Amino acid sequence: MLCIPHWWLYADVSDKYRTLAKQAGSTYGSDAEKRILAWRQLIEESKALPIVEQLAQVNNFFNQMDFVDDVDLWGKEDYWATPIEFLGMRAGDCEDFTIAKYFTLRELGVPDEKLRLVYVKALSLDQHHMVLAYYHKPTSVPVLLDNLDKELKPASKRNDLLPIYSFNAENLWLTKEKGRGVLVGGSSRLSLWTDLNNRLNTITN
Repeated sequence: MLCIPHWWLYADVSDKYRTLAKQAGSTYGSDAEKRILAWRQLIEESKALPIVEQLAQVNNFFNQMDFVDDVDLWGKEDYWATPIEFLGMRAGDCEDFTIAKYFTLRELGVPDEKLRLVYVKALSLDQHHMVLAYYHKPTSVPVLLDNLDKELKPASKRNDLLPIYSFNAENLWLTKEKGRGVLVGGSSRLSLWTDLNNRLNTITN
């Protein structure tokens, strides 16, 4: 087996995130440091890839994590974890998978208007769920990144999902039949989203 030095594996990771990775290692264990460094290396290596490959790389990377409910993981009914918390625990619920994919694609330069976090009902499971939607064009059918069905598919092929509302960094939409939905205001109306962004800013700034 080829032995590659730790520093060489993550040579492109910035000092800021090396420090954050070490802090996560102290909090969650040494493997957490490796996961966060691998995440940052993924971002560096994916910047020049075509968007389809970026979507696949990000989707596959985070889908390696385990699904665990918030109550069992955080002792709360609903908690939206930062990507660092998600990778630190190596586990989370559907919101955590989706949030981590969203922020990673934003760091890769994908415009916010092409992404939406979509709250849906998973009909086969009879429970609420969240996925990430990527719109190539404003009028196109989005591609969904999901931790249940791990294959990238257009929304038109996901009849098992019933959209309820969607949002990104700026806006919040309620779904009206088929399509992109009706704009109902800013995403700051979602308290969990605001709390998440405040914590993320505290960690990374």
